[in-house]
Amino acid sequence: MTSDVPADVEVDVEAAVSAAFHDEWGRVVATLIRVTGDWDVAEECAQDAFVLAVQHWRRDGVPRNPGGWLTTTARNRAIDRARRVSTGASKLREVAVLSSGDEPFRPDDSGVVDDRLRLIFTCCHPALSTDAQVALTLRTLAGLTTAEISRAFLVPEPTMAQRLVRAKHKIRNAAIPYRVPPGHLLPERTNAVLAVLYLLFNEGYAATAGADLVRQGLCVEAIRLGRTLAELMPDEPEVVGLLALMLAHDARRAARVDGNGDLVLLDAQDRRLWDTVAIEEAVALLEGALRRGRAGPYQVQASIAACHATAREAADTDWAEIAALYGELAKMTASPVVELNRAVAVAMADGPEVGLTIIDTIEASGRLNDYHLLWAARADLLRRLDRREEAAVAYRQAHVLASTDAERRYLSRRLHEVTRAGVGG
Repeated sequence: MTSDVPADVEVDVEAAVSAAFHDEWGRVVATLIRVTGDWDVAEECAQDAFVLAVQHWRRDGVPRNPGGWLTTTARNRAIDRARRVSTGASKLREVAVLSSGDEPFRPDDSGVVDDRLRLIFTCCHPALSTDAQVALTLRTLAGLTTAEISRAFLVPEPTMAQRLVRAKHKIRNAAIPYRVPPGHLLPERTNAVLAVLYLLFNEGYAATAGADLVRQGLCVEAIRLGRTLAELMPDEPEVVGLLALMLAHDARRAARVDGNGDLVLLDAQDRRLWDTVAIEEAVALLEGALRRGRAGPYQVQASIAACHATAREAADTDWAEIAALYGELAKMTASPVVELNRAVAVAMADGPEVGLTIIDTIEASGRLNDYHLLWAARADLLRRLDRREEAAVAYRQAHVLASTDAERRYLSRRLHEVTRAGVGG
């Protein structure tokens, strides 16, 4: 069966729905959560609205207010659902509330005026663990999939799915209110909000799956929210540090892939493509944050990014300083990923043998054995040591675990290089 809709119209509708998902998903879900108190129902009805949008917008055209159309449609789906199961006064009241058309938010004293940032603060409720706050926010408001979130947290997808279910049940069973807290209570949610922005940016900067390594829209949105948060909380050095970190990394975006979409490693990037204005802003923000004398993980990471971004040539990179900064970061976070990054920096500063020793310890712990970058780093150090057969094994393992096309192509090239070199003598 063929579609009667012209191909260009279908493309326009798909683009409109995709743009609406980016702009409106969080608001639609938040509206339904507020009035139903049920996260699963809210997400399901929002999903239904986007499916219906594809059908109706192809037939009737894209509405002038896509967000309003989606919210109304999702609300109507929730009304229909509530009516079907209405067996008592409570369900009838739910239908009445759903039918009222109230706006999702009323003026308050939180000081948060940006809609999306309000939603993030709302979702990051301290009654939940920080990990649960962050995961739930990324899933519900940012629209990341459970698979993407599980990769960000380095846990199996079923484990993350269970965490999300438990968090939703806790909110529902404890009747936790879905609203922005007053201004004096914002700081208790700040760490979780920063983690949301950090992981949102990371998913944009180095996507965990798909054809494209970089998802520019996520990077832009995370930076925009970071700027808004820094304006709201200018005296919080970690807020400013995160903004500096994102700007320093994003400044290199244009050089990270070539014309074919293939990955270009840092030492091979054309530094003329780097955004020097963004780098200068990042350095200035970082210096201001560090002057407050309360260094935290985001400021340390921003310092590492600044070391890379301010080196005129790859050979000018101060790897000893970067290794030392990763050592400080490891003390703050106890993260095996940070320790892996430290191993790479140590290898650049002191030689691949020293770095490989650290990687061997990480591998022995088993904490990152499903993390493709562990095997990619190990393979690279083995290659530099001319241990080609071992390097090939590690490259193959990294290729199996990699989840983006760009990374798989890069690893295939490296594998071909070491195996060809071995055959050729």
